[in-house]
Amino acid sequence: MNLNPEAAPSIDSLIARADQALAQALPAEHQPPVELHRAMRYAVLGGGKRLRPLLVYAAGIALGANLDALDAAACAVEFIHAYSLVHDDLPAMDDDALRRGRPTCHIVFGEAMAILAGDALQALAFEILADATDIDDADTRLRMLQVLGRACGAEGMAGGQAFDLAAVGHRLSLDELERMHDYKTGALIRASVMLGALASGCRDSTALDALDRFGRAVGLAFQVRDDILDVEGEAAVIGKTQGKDAAADKPTFVSIIGMDASHHRLDGLVGEALAAIEPLGERGHTLAALARFAVERIS
Repeated sequence: MNLNPEAAPSIDSLIARADQALAQALPAEHQPPVELHRAMRYAVLGGGKRLRPLLVYAAGIALGANLDALDAAACAVEFIHAYSLVHDDLPAMDDDALRRGRPTCHIVFGEAMAILAGDALQALAFEILADATDIDDADTRLRMLQVLGRACGAEGMAGGQAFDLAAVGHRLSLDELERMHDYKTGALIRASVMLGALASGCRDSTALDALDRFGRAVGLAFQVRDDILDVEGEAAVIGKTQGKDAAADKPTFVSIIGMDASHHRLDGLVGEALAAIEPLGERGHTLAALARFAVERIS
């Protein structure tokens, strides 16, 4: 199914598709161990922007993918994202009681069950991607597994979280801050774009490189906007504790370069993202919309 811009599904319809795929891929609540499965579903299905699944779909759409071939990757990246939030909220990490406008997973289910829910979601992400029957080529699935593994390991989210923990109370340079967020936030966003491209069957190194540059810019822009919202946002709107980073003495774009410069950096990053996908023309419409969302969102 080669989608032209006019036939491309709306973002709202893609969110609905992702929500349905996630609900179907998760274990049923009544299936033992019940408490673990309830915690997993609570962590994944309790709202959220679904940015990472959307990027999978948007990259695949831009390259003419069949949507069925994108569902597994869309679920996998959201499971990884949800697991990271569950663990990030734990007392030993960011110690947060509010996520997506609701009590965090460990507040509802206890710390031990929250840890297990995160572990299980990470494992499920790789299982569903390895079993992606709509992607016939085993080499493609293997490469997709490698991309996802790198994004959430020591050179991705886990490494970024380690940088983040070590940075509390310290002054970082802008380069150091951007490296930390390239790992912590950007790696999975870049992987989402790349997984969508790979699931489409794309082997064009020039196109893949352009999409990777797009993903890197969007990932960093998303974090800059997060830092701005931590200062300017309201907890009831952003769905998490406002001012948490400042209270914890964590380095942010706002604390290092100031609010005006952070807004300027945000504008520059979305410009980089849009320039990277300019050769796609109208096929990159959904990707472009998501890049703009990263800088305009209020939550």
